[in-house]
Amino acid sequence: MAGKIGIAIHGGAGTILKSLMTPEKEAAYTKALKEALMAGWNQLNNNKSSIDAVTEAVEMLENISLFNSGKGSVFTNDGDNKMDASIMNGKDLRAGCVSSVSNVKNPVILAKKIMEESEFVYLNGKGAEAFAKKMDLKFENDEYFFDEFRHSQYLEALDLDRVQLDHSVEPNRINSHIGTVGAVALDSEGNLAAATSTGGMTNMKFGRIGDSPLIGSGTYANNKTCAVSCTGHGEYFIRAVAAYDVSALMEYQHLSLEKASEIVVYKKLKDMNGEGGLIAIDKNCNISMPFNSEGMYRACIRSDTQALINIYRE
Repeated sequence: MAGKIGIAIHGGAGTILKSLMTPEKEAAYTKALKEALMAGWNQLNNNKSSIDAVTEAVEMLENISLFNSGKGSVFTNDGDNKMDASIMNGKDLRAGCVSSVSNVKNPVILAKKIMEESEFVYLNGKGAEAFAKKMDLKFENDEYFFDEFRHSQYLEALDLDRVQLDHSVEPNRINSHIGTVGAVALDSEGNLAAATSTGGMTNMKFGRIGDSPLIGSGTYANNKTCAVSCTGHGEYFIRAVAAYDVSALMEYQHLSLEKASEIVVYKKLKDMNGEGGLIAIDKNCNISMPFNSEGMYRACIRSDTQALINIYRE
């Protein structure tokens, strides 16, 4: 007998206020979240794996310039786009991670190929791009990734000589282009999976890498416990080993998914002044989506509930 199925997605967390959001932008974000959510949901409904579901959902978010991943990635200090992604299978703990790649249309697909078609877990930069070409993945030119809003963010950050988190832009500009994307899912066979993708930080220097491609920090999945995808100030999520910590609290302290994820987001990260949130689903199809910022683009659906799509704090 098939078990419960469920999926949750996020499009980033940060200073997201309804008072600063135009109706048009709100509608665009809601539509994008719903389409990505239902794309992953349809995979699950067609008896596809949780890996297929999270890949499909994140791929769709990467193809929308509203979010800081894929097509909507921010600009580095060198004026180019460097993208990171990761994916993990809770069934066997296999994972694929990629960082600092340019022109790869969908980094999440590259991460999946690394997991499935190589003996490695993590590939970086030019080597990862060479592997993507070997796998015949789609590349796009620089123009595909160019976004006027993103470029204006970059020029401003460059002029002020600051590295800027995409979810912490100036208040009058907050209503566009927020954050990392991710998905977590449980399939009918009881297998969990998680995937995360990002364009990093505006004007980032020195080859900086955040939490998104790091297993245990930005992404984690284990059939014994849960699947997690994080979004926020990556340095803090790395120090907290945030994604794995949710699983560890469940496994070793026998906490519920909700309690474990809330401890990580509201206590551990908050005490470190780490801003952001996460989405998580456990082996029983419970879903948790806590965040300590003003808002988080998020959506979820389970076999026993209707789709839920939210942006602001309740």
